[in-house]
Amino acid sequence: MTAQNAIQPPPLKAAVYVTAFIAALAGLLFGLDIGVISGALPFITKEYALNNTVSEWIVSSILAGAVLGTFASAPVSRLWGRKTALLLSAVIFVLGSLGSALAPSPAMLIGVRFFLGLAVGIASFTAPLYLAEMAPQRVRGALISMYQLMITIGIVLAFLSDTAFSYGGHWRWMLGVLAFPATGMFLGMLALPQSPRWLFLVGRKTEGREVLSKLCGSAAELDAEVAEIEHTLERPGGGFALLRNPNFRRVLLLGFALQVAQQFTGINIMMYYAPKIFSVAGFASTQHQMFGTVLIGVVNMLATFIAIGCVDKFGRKPILALGFMVMAFSLLAVGAALWMIPAAATIPAPGLWQFLAVGFLILFIIGFSMSAGPIIWVLCSEIYPLAGRDLGITVSTATNWFANMLIGATFLTALDTLGNAQTFWCFGALNVGFIFLVIFFCPETKGVSLEKIEERLMEGRPLRQIGR
Repeated sequence: MTAQNAIQPPPLKAAVYVTAFIAALAGLLFGLDIGVISGALPFITKEYALNNTVSEWIVSSILAGAVLGTFASAPVSRLWGRKTALLLSAVIFVLGSLGSALAPSPAMLIGVRFFLGLAVGIASFTAPLYLAEMAPQRVRGALISMYQLMITIGIVLAFLSDTAFSYGGHWRWMLGVLAFPATGMFLGMLALPQSPRWLFLVGRKTEGREVLSKLCGSAAELDAEVAEIEHTLERPGGGFALLRNPNFRRVLLLGFALQVAQQFTGINIMMYYAPKIFSVAGFASTQHQMFGTVLIGVVNMLATFIAIGCVDKFGRKPILALGFMVMAFSLLAVGAALWMIPAAATIPAPGLWQFLAVGFLILFIIGFSMSAGPIIWVLCSEIYPLAGRDLGITVSTATNWFANMLIGATFLTALDTLGNAQTFWCFGALNVGFIFLVIFFCPETKGVSLEKIEERLMEGRPLRQIGR
């Protein structure tokens, strides 16, 4: 045996990939709920003659529910386990999807989508946490990124479904069809184990070791994982008690900032209001708007593979910084193209500036999907200490949904108040600022165990040094 073969890590077991896929179905449902409203909203608006304010609340009510769902998921996840929390979210997805399809009025639809948001919040909190605690460290980034990939696949499927139902204006079917994949997620989760780190955390160490044995590639890897987890559990304090620790407060603030950055890139305005954006860009045909929306979803999905292939090879930090650079340039360019479109507004068919605006929007989607989309979820699943992981991910995920809600509830108003070009310039400027956040504060966590990240954080090292 050569020295190179001697240090070759053991192959990953199939159980790792099966577990990651089923848990990541939460991301599929998350993506379906994000994408489906984009195609349904124009028909709902027309049927009920809605103004911009009511339309914004139909979009953002699910996000308000997601904030509440995030806070509810922390005690559920800690007391009954990550698996139980994901099962609960699947049940709410089924009920909320059916309720949305049957809602008799805009007010009822807003209320049901708020209820559905509870599932989105629980899933977005628990799925990355579950994946981080189940995955071997050498593929942790890729497996957590699979969650983001499933979100993008869900968005594409929602856009395709919306396009199919749009010919008959069947917006209720657009919303109700989501009950089928939610049922599939529930049945799949029944077959998965609880997180081994949660089992150790609640004192069920024998069960935790049994789960790890099914995931680790060798006995040596299993012993090393168990030893690191038990060493971490020796550290006193946990939950809200950790708020007295300045090191925990630092990483909590970092998670908060990263999630604000992800949402204020402007990504979800593309998902919620894609047909409206294509209309602003000069594509008046409903068919053009719907097919353009599908194109955005497909690009979003395909570009996520860049992150999956690179996150454990090149690291989190360089990809994230590059992504913010691409997004900043793209949105500033979109604004410039939109600025020029009024001069060509009398052209009967879309012209140069319209196509440039769409081209730069696609470049923006690529920049997000290869970086901030998956990698911020990866980082926020890695940086918190075990005893405070529920609290930390609660705060960061709730921040994500609150920021998401602000964007969803104000975008149409921003277009009317600031103007089309100026709105996109504002988002471009924010992305410039996020580049500096990554450079000066983000750690590189590639190839570092969760326990080692925790140890360096609690030693008081600068945040950018708690990883490699």
